[in-house]
Order: sequence, then C-alpha cells, then structure tokens
Amino acid sequence: MKLDEAKVMVIDDDPVMTAYVVNMLRRLGVSQVLEARDGATGLAMAASAKPDAILSDIHMSPMNGFEFVRALRKHPVTDLRKIPVLIMSADSSTDKLNESVPLGIAGYLIKPPNMSMLKTKIEHALKFR
Repeated sequence: MKLDEAKVMVIDDDPVMTAYVVNMLRRLGVSQVLEARDGATGLAMAASAKPDAILSDIHMSPMNGFEFVRALRKHPVTDLRKIPVLIMSADSSTDKLNESVPLGIAGYLIKPPNMSMLKTKIEHALKFR
C-alpha cells in the first residue's frame, strides 16, 4: 500500500506533538489522518475507522500506549488485531523498547520523529497491511 492510499491514526495526548506528526503525515501524502487523545479513544476509533496503520504514544491516560496495543491485539474483530502499530515516545530507554517488542509492534520512533524516519517506518508498517 502506498502512502497516498493509507489511512493512519495518531494517538497522542500532547496536542502539539499530534499536530506535528499529523502535519508530517500530510506532507508525506497520507490520504487520511485520524487523531485520538488516548488509547481508549483510539481503540474505539480504530474499531469504526479501521486504519491501515497506527502511531501511538506510550505515556497517556486513562489507557497508555502499551495497554492500547494489548487491547487491540485481543480485539474480537480479527482484522483489527492485525493493524500495524508504531510506538512513538520521547523515552529512548532500552527498557521501553524491550517492553514494546513482545506486543507485536511494527516499529519504535523516538519523538519528535524526523520526516525521513517517519516515512521509512510508515512504509514498512504498511507492507504488513
């Protein structure tokens, strides 16, 4: 799937970071960009909108990014379980990366992501769709 055909959801509780990532996705030509402020909202939105890929922050409330991915992977709708998720975090510690890998993520981006890395990671994630 090409970027200009993709529907990508951004889940982040920081409106400035969300606007930054959404703007970059639009500049990359992503056809549809969805926004959610936390994992719980993102989970409900994913069920109805069925995005092709999801970018999710880790540190959010009431449902953080790891809880979101766990819930998505256990969702009763099989197609939703397969949506590739990229984790975004300012936390570059090995512990967070190691915690995210067993969740079946498609990649890990350090915030703020640069355009080139975001493009590479999104294109890679979309190959699994």
